[in-house]
Amino acid sequence: MLQKMSDTIKFLCADMVQTANSGHPGAPMGLSDVLTVLSSHLKHNPKNPNFLNRDRLVFSGGHASSLLYSMLHLWGYDISLDDLKNFRQLHSITPGHPEYKETPGVEITTGPLGQGVANAVGFSMASKYAKTLLNKDSEIIDHNVYCLCGDGDLQEGISYEAIALAGHHKLDNLVLIYDSNNITIEGDTSIAWSEDVKQRFNAASWNVLEINGHNFEEIDQALASAKSSPKPVLLIAHTLIAKGSASMEGSHKTHGAPLGNDELSKSKKLAGFNPDASFAIDDDVLIRFRSAIEKGDMYEKLWNNTIKESKPETKELLSRLQSPDFSNIKFPEFKTNEKLATRASNGQVLNAISDSLEGFLGGSADLAPSNNTELKGKADFPVGPNMHFGIREHAMAAICNAMSIYGLFIPYSGTFFIFSDYMKNSVRLSALMGLRSFYIWTHDSIGVGEDGPTHQPIEQLSTFRAMPNFYTFRPADANENVECWKIALSKDSTPCGFALSRQGLPTIDSKKTKEASKGGYLLENDTDATITLIATGSEVELALNSAKELRKEGKKVNVVSVPCFELFCEQSKEYQQSIINPNTKRVAIEAASGLEWYRFADEVIGMTTFGASAPGNDLFNHFGFTVENVIKTVNEL
Repeated sequence: MLQKMSDTIKFLCADMVQTANSGHPGAPMGLSDVLTVLSSHLKHNPKNPNFLNRDRLVFSGGHASSLLYSMLHLWGYDISLDDLKNFRQLHSITPGHPEYKETPGVEITTGPLGQGVANAVGFSMASKYAKTLLNKDSEIIDHNVYCLCGDGDLQEGISYEAIALAGHHKLDNLVLIYDSNNITIEGDTSIAWSEDVKQRFNAASWNVLEINGHNFEEIDQALASAKSSPKPVLLIAHTLIAKGSASMEGSHKTHGAPLGNDELSKSKKLAGFNPDASFAIDDDVLIRFRSAIEKGDMYEKLWNNTIKESKPETKELLSRLQSPDFSNIKFPEFKTNEKLATRASNGQVLNAISDSLEGFLGGSADLAPSNNTELKGKADFPVGPNMHFGIREHAMAAICNAMSIYGLFIPYSGTFFIFSDYMKNSVRLSALMGLRSFYIWTHDSIGVGEDGPTHQPIEQLSTFRAMPNFYTFRPADANENVECWKIALSKDSTPCGFALSRQGLPTIDSKKTKEASKGGYLLENDTDATITLIATGSEVELALNSAKELRKEGKKVNVVSVPCFELFCEQSKEYQQSIINPNTKRVAIEAASGLEWYRFADEVIGMTTFGASAPGNDLFNHFGFTVENVIKTVNEL
């Protein structure tokens, strides 16, 4: 019966790809035997895909999406046979790669290879911390995390970062199922890969099991063993790509192209299926897979009983974690004209949030003292919310994506702004999924100084401002920083980045910064102004000083601070023009490439080259961020 169940999965996947004339049949067919057995081990509820204590199943190889959709349909999730037939079509819930929130049962958007490995580590880390908080008098959290990956996932560098951290923390509920078929798009893996994966994982403190991925008994025994391991487990399943194909079994040509109608018919006939039938599921197969519904109901009822029998304080904590209340946060207050780097004021804000929200957690890629990301007086993960990711920016961001989705936590991660480039793919996915996740990026300009151009961000602000569904905040001072955080916390489906200064910046009157809620506001407003100076971050001080000198020349000047360009762009044209008067001479000042400012400005004083190695003040002078240059630029308009 297991073989018939597996073959049903194979041909559902192959039919989906054939009907769409697009997709990847090879990996799904090669993994169908593993998924058939895994079905009996998974703890989940198709009626409630968000059941907190469910096992997480992550497809790091998202191109094998037809396998995931077939399984979700067979298990009884709200995915119909018509949805399978509509694979990869516009507005379908079965897109080419699994998309979080688009399809019931899809845990996370993995997309680029390797992401899912780090996401699975993130889910496992989230569960480990959840156990610390909630499992004091009963086993409220006791689920497993499974991740399916292939050769490509393990060749991507992000997987190295993630598995090292997983081994370090002994994530004992994490099972990584490696579809080892030795095939990539270009052919056999031997053309570019010869490492011993088993030794790599052993070195990272994982347990490694090796099986024939087409032997049902071996698969079952390995999964049972993995669930009792004191370490994370790599299960190397040796498989044949396109297993069950009549004449293309083992061929790299099946990776990313349909088998073809003739090959598919021959394959079905070889397995004893009707060669002319598509999307066929016999009742005896469906009944066995659909038992997941009854089992899922039982799992959730038992879990609900565990919650009911827990102590009141545990139930209250669980409720607060699931529904955080931001109204109780006591944000720090900063005195006007006090000079403070926004990275420092941001550290105070993080601690204020943490004092009110038990689910707020995070850390840096080995830069907490510089990023000011440490939560004072609190313990390190997994006992407390302070996380040490090591020098692993890419995995850090992907791990936080999973933590954000987990259902209990609000994560933040930190590094120097220049190293946000290492995080970019994962940050983009957080925006695509609409997650509440925060990125702390300090040393935001040439103000970094002596470390030189390799450490001085130039184009990064523009890059993140161009990203859909993402807010990049560059506050001018400590009080504006507080207002930015209030805005960011109010966004439950838009991740936010904070570009923060290394150098001290004078604090603006908090009565003025409260106007920042629309992304940009008038900091100084002269009646009948003929000049508008627009600035962000550290350059707001320069704009204010330049306005003073211009007024000495008899000119009337407005000064506009825009802590969030994207938010300001979302406002009505009437509001934008009330802040940046189109009938004035408009100069934008920002120590970055800043080409996007030409949307509002006549001229931009920005960076047109990389930086240099020198003290920060010397660099600002050298690159024209001076009162004299601002006045010169205004007068030349």
